[in-house]
Amino acid sequence: MVRFENVGVRYGVGPEVLHDITFHISSASFHFLTGASGAGKSSLLKLMYLALRPSRGAVTLFGKDVRNVARADLPAIRRRIGVVFQDFRLLDHLSVFDNVALPLRLAGEEERRIRNNVTELLDWVGLGDRLDDSPSTLSGGEQQRIAIARAVISKPTLLLADEPTGNVDDRIAHRLLRLFEELHRAGTAVVVATHNDALVKRFPHPALALDDGGLRSAEPPAMAG
Repeated sequence: MVRFENVGVRYGVGPEVLHDITFHISSASFHFLTGASGAGKSSLLKLMYLALRPSRGAVTLFGKDVRNVARADLPAIRRRIGVVFQDFRLLDHLSVFDNVALPLRLAGEEERRIRNNVTELLDWVGLGDRLDDSPSTLSGGEQQRIAIARAVISKPTLLLADEPTGNVDDRIAHRLLRLFEELHRAGTAVVVATHNDALVKRFPHPALALDDGGLRSAEPPAMAG
């Protein structure tokens, strides 16, 4: 599903922020992406959701080398990817419900199914009583849960989460990881970037460990299947 071969990334003429990155992720797998702040986790995720192109090496998504993908074909690939951003990227002019419903509406789902699915998911993440509120009136942790619900509502083939538990307490963090695991069991490949070592130890999934722009370990046997 995802394959990196000797990938390097630099911004402008500066030094590489990622170098010699090689790994692959199979379908319906679950991986943590770990490393200290500045290790390159966000840049690696950007490569996976096509917000960034490699400076060298090859990135393959769903069997397609991203170097050869036409711009017109990028939206179809991106629709298969759910992303939880660190800065949430919620739309304050839309209600909580409408923020989460947006991917389904863009995909042309019927409104009755949208109502059922969105309401059920927001209940699950503990925001069932905030459907009509504006995201701007919610706490950072509540906004994080909205962002996660929006990313998973369409059951993407690949889910990428950048520090998804950074603004919630341990109880909610564990609940969100359980949600990611349910998606994983249903067939979604999941990559969760985190610097929370305690969380990584509690959930026994393989890790891609970045250190100063390099991949310290990729655990190839686990990633193969």
